[in-house]
Amino acid sequence: MKKFIPILITGAVVGLAALLLVAGGNPANMGFCIACFLRDTAGALGLHTAANVQYARPEIPGLILGAFLAALATREFKGRGGSAPVTRFVLGFAMMVGSLMFLGCPLRMILRLGGGDLNALVGLAGFACGILVGIAALQNGFSLRRSYVLSRSEGAVFPLIAVAVLAILGLAPSLLQFSVEGPGSMRAPALLSLACGLVVGVLAQRTRLCTVGGIRDAVLFRDFYLLMGPVAILAVTLIGNLALGSFAPGFAGQPVAHSDGLWNFLGMALVGWSAILLGGCPLRQLILAGEGNGDSAVAVLGMVVGAAFCHNFGLASSTSGPTGNGKAAVIIGFVVVAAITLANLERFRSRAAAPAKNT
Repeated sequence: MKKFIPILITGAVVGLAALLLVAGGNPANMGFCIACFLRDTAGALGLHTAANVQYARPEIPGLILGAFLAALATREFKGRGGSAPVTRFVLGFAMMVGSLMFLGCPLRMILRLGGGDLNALVGLAGFACGILVGIAALQNGFSLRRSYVLSRSEGAVFPLIAVAVLAILGLAPSLLQFSVEGPGSMRAPALLSLACGLVVGVLAQRTRLCTVGGIRDAVLFRDFYLLMGPVAILAVTLIGNLALGSFAPGFAGQPVAHSDGLWNFLGMALVGWSAILLGGCPLRQLILAGEGNGDSAVAVLGMVVGAAFCHNFGLASSTSGPTGNGKAAVIIGFVVVAAITLANLERFRSRAAAPAKNT
């Protein structure tokens, strides 16, 4: 039981930080949402024109820089990459399509459940199913191949981008777009958001917190260490919302959510499958990028571009429900991720690598 203490503490801190950020002004049940915050940041940078979701969320650079500082302090920071970068970009894109169908990443799914949003239960079922499909692929030899050691300067590029976003937000905000209504206009004070991001980034780096990894490791290895993180997040947010009187169980009328069960299920199934193939959930990708992992940085960039694409072409859901374009995008996402899965199974790689016979 002693080995679970660090991950339980990390989960508890994430839950408390989420409650604090909501109390400070972030949207309800959205103290932390990697997909939503990347989408808002993409809008702030002018990558999409959805006026109600534009704000350079300080939590995102905070998470990256927290992981960067923790990795530096423990000598775990190192540049690495080169493992199927274009494929990882596409998987990050697909992960964002699924997240914006559901209206939240796996972390927000847990926070929504802790606030009483029963649509998150449907999303959780889809998420688990997608993970199980991904696990089956891993058991059959799926791999995006090895990464390579790169220079430390290469590994530092993504953290420097995070610093640049913070600098623009603090010193030249006129260069950014800011929502005046909708979820993008709901925001906690910038310093509080940054501080929470930094703390969670440090702890997540040290404990390897990952919403996907918990289910994966429990199924494959009967190792429940990572699973304790999401459990602690859920417990703390549930208790906190009950204590604050903000626990509102039900399907209808939940904040920044819709109640279309089928597409909540399918959206999160796409996220779970994509995340297993990438080796981690959206939060984990950010943390790894902060550690110098260029492959994860490419996946995050895929999410950013995916968010912009979703809002520019009407793929993202709203509180009214999913769009026709969004449904089509999720279906296409499944086809693409299935193709990636098959192409990278061991038996298919072996056939592709086999020399042609002389005739």
